[in-house]
Amino acid sequence: MKPLINSGRLQHDAGNERSPWRFLHTGRRSPAENMAIDEAISIAHSEGAVAPTVRFYGWNPASLSIGYFQHAEKEVDFRALREHGLGFVRRSTGGRAVLHDQELTYSIVVSEGYPGMPANLAEACAELSRGLLIGVQRLGLDTTMTGQIDETEEQSGSERVSERKPLTAACFDAPSKYELLVDGRKIAGSAQMRGNGVIMQHGSILLELDDEKLFSVLRFGGPDIKQRMRKLFGRKAASINDCLRRREMPPVSVQRLEQVFRDSFAEGLNVEFMDGQLTEGELELAAKLSREKYGADNWNYLR
Repeated sequence: MKPLINSGRLQHDAGNERSPWRFLHTGRRSPAENMAIDEAISIAHSEGAVAPTVRFYGWNPASLSIGYFQHAEKEVDFRALREHGLGFVRRSTGGRAVLHDQELTYSIVVSEGYPGMPANLAEACAELSRGLLIGVQRLGLDTTMTGQIDETEEQSGSERVSERKPLTAACFDAPSKYELLVDGRKIAGSAQMRGNGVIMQHGSILLELDDEKLFSVLRFGGPDIKQRMRKLFGRKAASINDCLRRREMPPVSVQRLEQVFRDSFAEGLNVEFMDGQLTEGELELAAKLSREKYGADNWNYLR
């Protein structure tokens, strides 16, 4: 076997044709379905049933997701959530609350043993996030990949990259290592977990950011604290279109984001994409997980 190409990116055997990765766009799904599909793909890949996969998706209805370790009743105002008509789900990954509305959501599923994949969680996150960096730059925005990680959390045999302690229950108020900043503000959030030899990373690329709605469904010690935290949040988080408007550049649509980031993920991962669809096995497993896990109170309110 010829030596692997060492380019600082995911590597491929120079003597063999690259195996294509599967690309999926599953459209707008319920919060339970979205999390169930990500897990179903991870299980199918661990069993060798499907190729490494990049998936794009949206949310119907717009939804709040919280990290695995968050305390739902303590940190979420469920009355406000219902008043806004928002869905709700607990992710299997760590991190903080994310309002999934005007955004492009992605997931990447690949084996831990994939050629060139770093064993270190943070470095693997950097490799898998390279496509995010390229995509934001192609939209005309200068961006950096920075931040820090204070701890690695483990749960049920899975490893998770966790953020440094944030000021609020909201994601995007504290960048993790290898996440994207534009003008010093976090523009995309990602979370990663590992299990059965497979890495699953998913995250949000914000098109617009409705911080008023986000903060209306999170709990705080009082209105003064909420207002102060929202002001701080506004200095730490940004959306693609907000950054474009600040530069007097035209905003972009979700469709434009999908086009740009499909190409940038392929370049960042150093792979070719083949359009695909979920297998019957994945669909069956996702339906079961949606019904019995991600759509169940004993999962979503476990803390």
